[in-house]
Amino acid sequence: MQLGLGPILYNWAPERWRDFYFRMADEAPVDVVSVGEIVCSKRSPFFADHLPSVIERLKSAGKQVLLGSLILVSQRRERRETEELAAVNDDLVEVNDLTCLKALAGRPHAIGPFVNIYNEAAAAFHAARGAARICLPPELPLSSVAAIAAALPNAAIEVFAFGRVPLAISARCYHARVHKLAKDNCRFVCEKDADGLAVKTLERQDFLTINGVQTLSFTCMNLLGDIGALRKAEVGSLRLSPQDCDMVAVAETFRDVLDGREDAEGGSRRLAALYPKVPFSNGFLHGSPGFSYLVQ
Repeated sequence: MQLGLGPILYNWAPERWRDFYFRMADEAPVDVVSVGEIVCSKRSPFFADHLPSVIERLKSAGKQVLLGSLILVSQRRERRETEELAAVNDDLVEVNDLTCLKALAGRPHAIGPFVNIYNEAAAAFHAARGAARICLPPELPLSSVAAIAAALPNAAIEVFAFGRVPLAISARCYHARVHKLAKDNCRFVCEKDADGLAVKTLERQDFLTINGVQTLSFTCMNLLGDIGALRKAEVGSLRLSPQDCDMVAVAETFRDVLDGREDAEGGSRRLAALYPKVPFSNGFLHGSPGFSYLVQ
């Protein structure tokens, strides 16, 4: 089973963004890496100069590179940039918004977890049009994952296995609103929260996390205990979503459990130490509330 690394969802400083991928290229036991700004197009210029060197470093380390498209395309500029991404690159584009499909015109590509593929028919539709890899939405139960994987034996099916779970994307910027700013003059305040901004209920209970225009879970998905079931379902890859912690050690932990050098219980203890104060969840996979954590 492969390990995939999803794109950085948060607004990290450009040098930190670059150095993160350099280290993942050199040290992390991951097979596939998705790069690019997919949450907010306003952030893209900060990382553009570093993207070529990041891609080269990852490829030199033997990683397959996916170029992520924007999750929500709402402006002409964003549509044009999405078309250019699909047209000028030889690397596999990871589609996160269906706007990107027309420009790909049947070329091989990947599908990210933000595209609503909930059944075999939807998955087969995309596979017939060139989708070689599909990272399924994180809210799918295991029965749906297994049905889709069985229906597409020639496609690499990936499941979101670690990180705060992406739940929604909006045209409005929550970060700007919290700081009493307009989206067009946000001053990039999302950079203040390298792991997102926690949201509490009126009862002061941890609830969600906001990241600019994106809403994520407060909990961290951890599917280490479900690896056996995912293998049986013929899932080909597990996706790790970058968080503000030692992601090399996270990848090593998953690799050790996958290869039998560590059991899931021991691996989860390691993850808890690496990413403290953030509770685990795997409820979606078990058809339960997403924030719940069922120990196998």
